[in-house]
Amino acid sequence: MDEIEKLKIENEELKKMNAVKSDLISISAHQLRTSLSALKWILRMFIDKDLGKITSEQEGFMQKALDSNERMIVLVNDLLTLNHAENTVIKFNFKEVNILELLEQTLFEFYGESHKKEVELIFLKDYKDLPKVKCDEEMIRVVFQNLIENAIKYSNIKDKVVISLKYSEVNKEIEISIHDSGIGIKEEDKSKIFEKFFRAENAKTKDYIGSGLGLFTTKHIIENHKGKIWFVSDQDNGTTFFVSLPTI
Repeated sequence: MDEIEKLKIENEELKKMNAVKSDLISISAHQLRTSLSALKWILRMFIDKDLGKITSEQEGFMQKALDSNERMIVLVNDLLTLNHAENTVIKFNFKEVNILELLEQTLFEFYGESHKKEVELIFLKDYKDLPKVKCDEEMIRVVFQNLIENAIKYSNIKDKVVISLKYSEVNKEIEISIHDSGIGIKEEDKSKIFEKFFRAENAKTKDYIGSGLGLFTTKHIIENHKGKIWFVSDQDNGTTFFVSLPTI
């Protein structure tokens, strides 16, 4: 066996090891995020006295626990986005998926957060029977999570976040839109919004925690599904993100 063949075999082994590592990180991080998110809103309910009165000392300890939990959620989100950010480590598991059901499941995860932030989630669904989409279910879930989380995060109290879904029989694609009435995107930031590590100044002011990887990863995942992602936005008047995915 010559040196080139040896290098090829070693390269294949490294690829397999990377794939296993990537899957392990992804599965573990998703499980951690689910548990941490549930804990976050339990702690928040105690601090907000939703479950009864607590002493100032107890509230202080609860706040410290909440702050630590928040930092852990950011770390887990960074693990997920970094793990999915580069083409060399993404391993897509394509299968037939009901996008309507997946979107409903993802939205359910955010009802606690939206309630506490006094942001109303509205899902407009005019379809019952839709063609399925061949996609990686967990990757598309990450896309929905990123976009819904941003919509809530950058909304103001009493705002509404409207999620809608429509099917184009002509184009054979499903289009999902997520609209908020929040801070919007400045004109000078629009060309950079999908760049790795970019965060607009008004976004940092609204929420200082973030990695600047969410939209970069979202775009990367959608493009690997032969879909499209775009947005329309006016500063201080909200943003609508659109995602289109081809149907089977």
